[in-house]
Amino acid sequence: MFRLFLALNFLLLNLYACKGGFEACRLKTIHSDAISNQTLQIPVQNNKRLLFSKTIPDAKIIKHDPYLSLYLVENKKNFKHPFRINNKLSLGTAAVNNEIIVEGKIVKKQIGLNSFASYSEPLFAPSILLNSCCALEGIVTPNGIIEKEYLERFLKIKKVSYADIGIRVVDEKKLIIANVSNPFMKNNPFKKDDCILELNGKKVKNSATFMRDILFSKIGSTHKIKIKRGSKVLTLSVKSQKRDGGGFLSDTFLEFLGISFDKNAHIIKIEKKALKYHLKLGDKLLGINGEKIKSEEEILEILANNKKSSYLLFQRDQFQFFVTVN
Repeated sequence: MFRLFLALNFLLLNLYACKGGFEACRLKTIHSDAISNQTLQIPVQNNKRLLFSKTIPDAKIIKHDPYLSLYLVENKKNFKHPFRINNKLSLGTAAVNNEIIVEGKIVKKQIGLNSFASYSEPLFAPSILLNSCCALEGIVTPNGIIEKEYLERFLKIKKVSYADIGIRVVDEKKLIIANVSNPFMKNNPFKKDDCILELNGKKVKNSATFMRDILFSKIGSTHKIKIKRGSKVLTLSVKSQKRDGGGFLSDTFLEFLGISFDKNAHIIKIEKKALKYHLKLGDKLLGINGEKIKSEEEILEILANNKKSSYLLFQRDQFQFFVTVN
């Protein structure tokens, strides 16, 4: 009888979730097993679950986004009231898990794959970011918030991929600035400190919107991008290519050549196109063009704006050697 009472109480809270507020959302999170064993496994439409996991889940995988560590899997435990993506204006949000509700707001938007959104209050991961109607606004990971636009796209597309035009951007004093440029992308017209003004004839609002529009565009499409470079205003034509790194994947621009690293600059993946460099898994990158490096982030910073070939210093066991890449 008590279990029946709890079930009826939950259904009533779910029915009036928008009026019941975030406590109803917490109960829905518990009842749906949306967070189990410290893993997000959110029930969504068509008897599926949206997972955030650094390891391969023990379930039938429908698709996987390695950049954002997202999985869509079959849902053996059917839940009648799945979570939906919020496509309406939110009057308030809260990060919800089985124990805690933290109300606040997103104070910094997600900029592409490498800079997740941040919140006005300290958060606990894993949590689900919801509005008061229990609709998804994002998910809380140890690296920050993955926003709803990225979750919605993942659920809709058949095959996961992102487009790339060879730059990463940041907001500086209300300007969108190219802070790094891929030296290995053929015919890359961008330079460090280019100020992005327009994308395909429309004024660019911020780095978050600009990067999302690029990432979500069709690979191989051509973009007209108006920039300010010093005192000159230029319109560049650039063809997008497949994004090779970012998010929870290595992103040093060397992925473009087929080499991927862990956070400590050890090689963890070598593609066929990189075999000519005679590298091995586990080789550690020590320096680039005479500059010492200690982390993946430093690799990107040093390589980013070098338009010529670079020489890389590696260590294998006790042996050090140079490799030239271009």
